[in-house]
Amino acid sequence: MTAEALEARFRAILKAAPLVAILRGVRPDEVEAIGAALVESGIRLIEVPLNSPDPFSSIARLVKSFGQAALIGAGTVIQPDDVLELADIGAGLVISPHADRAVIEATRRAGLISMPGIATPSEAFGAIAAGAHALKLFPMEMIGVAGLKAMKAVLPPDMPLIAVGGVGAANLAAFREAGCAGFGLGSSLYKPGMTALAVRQVAGACRDALAAG
Repeated sequence: MTAEALEARFRAILKAAPLVAILRGVRPDEVEAIGAALVESGIRLIEVPLNSPDPFSSIARLVKSFGQAALIGAGTVIQPDDVLELADIGAGLVISPHADRAVIEATRRAGLISMPGIATPSEAFGAIAAGAHALKLFPMEMIGVAGLKAMKAVLPPDMPLIAVGGVGAANLAAFREAGCAGFGLGSSLYKPGMTALAVRQVAGACRDALAAG
């Protein structure tokens, strides 16, 4: 898939199902069952943070099982070298907690989707200049609705903003109304040890809360 086609796919998925599942701490032996629960619940953007157990193995399993139905990638990507390994196993998303130009540029060279974390307008414009496809507003509980609205007023209107950090069913509607295009669900969706059934139930509640809002 070309970089342009991948970006078009990312934007289409984000518009149709703007929830990103963050599976921090998931193990390779359980990731496929949890991935199935997410896909069945309508979640089509899935990341495994690289500080999880054997994350590249989990990502490869998700790509093999659900790569046609969902866009799979990694979170907590802080080294440019990790981008090459992600490209080799078929990942599509590269998500970071910070705005590192080297990681963003490596992601663009690899033809993957770059979603760096930002918390200020300066970080946001720096990430955009480096080639980010979307901006992860992190930590969202610190930025808040007021901070989001202030940044939204000056950022390019077509740049997707993804709220991450303290995001769950209770505040999805407020963040969407303030201008977020997507929402990263971390510990509100998955904690290590949760069963696939429990993940499916939480994912369904978040999906329903978004639809109601």
